[in-house]
Amino acid sequence: MDRIIEKSELKRKSIKRWLIRAAWIVPVLVCAFWGLSAIGGKSVKSSDITFATVERGPIETAVAASGRIVPAFEEIVISPVASRILAVYAQPGDSVREGTPLLQLDLQEAETSYRNLRDSYQVKQNQLTQLRLSNRSALDELNMLIDIKDMEVNRLAITVENERRLDSLGSGTGDRVRQAETAYATGQLELKGLKQKLVNERERLASLESAAVLELGNSRRDLEMMEYTLSQGRVPAPHDGILTYLSNSIGSTVAAGEKVAVVGDLSNFKITADVPEGSSYKVRPGADAIVRIGNVELKGTVANVEPQSTSGAVPFTVTLDDASNPRLRPGVRVQLYVSYGFKDDVVRIPAGSFYSGPGLYKLFVADGTSALKRREVKLGDSNRQWVEVTGGLSPGEKVVTTNLSDFENYSKLKLK
Repeated sequence: MDRIIEKSELKRKSIKRWLIRAAWIVPVLVCAFWGLSAIGGKSVKSSDITFATVERGPIETAVAASGRIVPAFEEIVISPVASRILAVYAQPGDSVREGTPLLQLDLQEAETSYRNLRDSYQVKQNQLTQLRLSNRSALDELNMLIDIKDMEVNRLAITVENERRLDSLGSGTGDRVRQAETAYATGQLELKGLKQKLVNERERLASLESAAVLELGNSRRDLEMMEYTLSQGRVPAPHDGILTYLSNSIGSTVAAGEKVAVVGDLSNFKITADVPEGSSYKVRPGADAIVRIGNVELKGTVANVEPQSTSGAVPFTVTLDDASNPRLRPGVRVQLYVSYGFKDDVVRIPAGSFYSGPGLYKLFVADGTSALKRREVKLGDSNRQWVEVTGGLSPGEKVVTTNLSDFENYSKLKLK
């Protein structure tokens, strides 16, 4: 038996059919809309874009790089001993004067070592004094023996003369003369031996004294070094400047020679930069560089290039002709251009934000007076003013240098 269908159910089925149809129609309409737009339905105001005329001319080639302003001179402060941080007197960013204490280190162990070194130095001083007294006594005793022997030899010489005189008068004998001569010769040899012993002993004692003096000098230098270490216990600033780094964790341990602070001289600056490995061969020491800070350009020179790359980039340093320019601020990122060659006659367009390096670009080119057409263009070397065109554009054409990334899906634009 047939059942009568209610009006509400018929209405619900009708709505369902329309929803299914809409699910197919809407995407088609959207695609059609975007297709028509891509064909050339989109327009742009001529007052919102900038044109550049393609021309021929010379270009000084340069490689673009990014960099950062840093102090021209920074001094790293190291911990004088292995210790522990007890107190912090400053914070990074503070202006400091030479001698300003930055940290307080625990120097109890160093103070004990200092007292031991001081006692050892005093002992060595006393030992040197005693050695000098002992040497003087030994040399004085030898000199006395030489004087006594010298008098004895003189006496023996007189005895020889007397015996010879008596023998010539017949009152003496030849044996007594020979005995006197033998005694005299023996005395001379003994005197000569004593004098040589004095020379040798003087050299030996002088050598011992020199060794003691050197040992005392080493002890004094150790003591002075420990005194300096103790004087550095509050880690004083080495010069006037800005504290750019400080190990300020109270209670943490630091090793001897570990970096605990960095003080930069903010009266002069330099640029630390890096360039991709593929372009690193274009950057050489001595090359001219232009550093752009906002609308200000500063001249500089590449000072050095690191031999190894870091994370796919090669670091280098640029010194500035005007290193104290007021626009220079530490930590500010800058754009710079390093010159590496010159081309006499090339097709070129003015540089703009659209350029990010050699390669293929899709730029809008004026087509008559009322339309822009998207064209593939090959760009080459550049500098801060010009970009070399190696394909896709001819002299006299007008190309848009404004960034039109919002219209990257359109092949043609209308000008209003």
